[in-house]
Amino acid sequence: MTDPTGSPENTPPVPPAYPAAPPAYPTAPPAYEAAPPAAGPVPGQVPGQPTPGAPVPGKTLGIVALIVAFFAQLIGLILGIVALVQSRKAGARNLPAVWAIIVSSVLMVIGIIVGIILIVSFAGALQQAIEYCAQTPDGVYQINGVTQYCSSLR
Repeated sequence: MTDPTGSPENTPPVPPAYPAAPPAYPTAPPAYEAAPPAAGPVPGQVPGQPTPGAPVPGKTLGIVALIVAFFAQLIGLILGIVALVQSRKAGARNLPAVWAIIVSSVLMVIGIIVGIILIVSFAGALQQAIEYCAQTPDGVYQINGVTQYCSSLR
C-alpha cells in the first residue's frame, strides 16, 4: 500500500538503474607457495614398504592369487607371479603373492604325484584283469567289488 499523502518517509527506495562498476581484478594470478619437499622415510617404516596408507601395487591381485591357488593351481601360480612382479617394480613386498606361488606350486606337485599313483594303480588292476582273462577267456573277475566279465575286454 502506498500513502495517498505522498510523504517521502513512506516511499520505498528506488534501485539504481545500472549496477555498480565491477571490482578491479589483478592482471596476474596470485603466486602460490612452492610444494613441500618429498617426505623422507617415515620413522619405524620397514625398508622396501611404501609409506603407510599408500596402496601397494599388486596386493589385491596377490590375495586373489592366493585364494585361486587352492582351486586352480596353474592360474594361481600365474596370478601370483604377475602380482609379485607388479609389487617388485614399485619396490614393495607382497607376501600374499609369494604365498600364492608357494601354495600353488606345492599343490601342483602333490596333484601330479597323486595323478601318477592313480594311473599306476589303475594300470596295475587292468594288467591283472588282462592276464586273468588271457588264462580263462570266459571267466568272471572282480575289481574293487565290481563284477567284470572277460568277454567285455575283447
